Amino acid sequence: MPSPSYDVLCIGVLVADIFVPPLNRCPASGELMLVDDLLLSTGGCAANTGMDLVKLGARVSVTGKVGNDVFADFILRELQNKGVDVSGIRSSSTAPTSRTVILSIIGDDRRYIHSVGADAELKVSDVDLDQVARARVLYVGGYMLIPGFKQEELVELFKFARAHGIKTVLDVAGVNPQLGLEPLRQVLPYTDVFLPNNDEGFLITGESNPLKQAEIFIECGVNTVVVTLGGSGAIARTRQQCLRAPAFKIDFVDASGGGDAFDAGFIIGLLEGWDLRRTLEFASAIGASACTRLGTTAGVFTRTEAGVFLAKHHLEVTTI
Repeated sequence: MPSPSYDVLCIGVLVADIFVPPLNRCPASGELMLVDDLLLSTGGCAANTGMDLVKLGARVSVTGKVGNDVFADFILRELQNKGVDVSGIRSSSTAPTSRTVILSIIGDDRRYIHSVGADAELKVSDVDLDQVARARVLYVGGYMLIPGFKQEELVELFKFARAHGIKTVLDVAGVNPQLGLEPLRQVLPYTDVFLPNNDEGFLITGESNPLKQAEIFIECGVNTVVVTLGGSGAIARTRQQCLRAPAFKIDFVDASGGGDAFDAGFIIGLLEGWDLRRTLEFASAIGASACTRLGTTAGVFTRTEAGVFLAKHHLEVTTI
């Protein structure tokens, strides 16, 4: 077996994000509202988590699909500048790069306008198995928002990873409540860590209680499930224990990318071999840091910054 060349291979959604800074209100019909700036940044679960992991000291490669356009050039350039290996990113000759406009209203939730674009063409067959074999953790982000990712093929990919001693981590987006658990039943038994948020957990299980959601996912065969609850913290569950963590108090600006940052922090715990309690606290700190600046990755702590923050702030993680 070859020596690992990556700590993490991140597979999934790649997006060019256009952020409108937080507004006091939505523009009225026909109104021109001026802002100081509009932020263009690389986003999507695979890109965000990958860039956050590099900030935290991990060696990362990203696999995804972009178009043949200026947004693709922007994404590739930014990922490379952030230290992410992009050799696994494929280009579509027919679809544009995925784009999202994010509109934030102070005191309200964000609005999204999204074009799926080339993400819709990404398939498991686009994944280089040699890259998988040279990683320590395989992360798939945005599953269910990638229609070309068929569950039976993802199962085989996760089986391959496990056969090579690689941890498997799964996150979801774009959940269809009419399908419920069906897109997950086959793959969860081969998933080491499953990371939905509470809204996604509800759409998948029909249960509003995150403890019940976590119980259902464990019964489906996943080793560890963490249900993130935004400003209310997170629930982490294995067959042996169940933990609840509140959220760190921060100077909140924008929640975009908080879940992906949490994922990155949790993966660091996997790489370091930490126990669940320490991993949950660290992931919570990284997720919170993403919310302190506009955009998905700008506010995310480096490893040193995370250490300084955690030395000053303690999270009371309790057993349920």
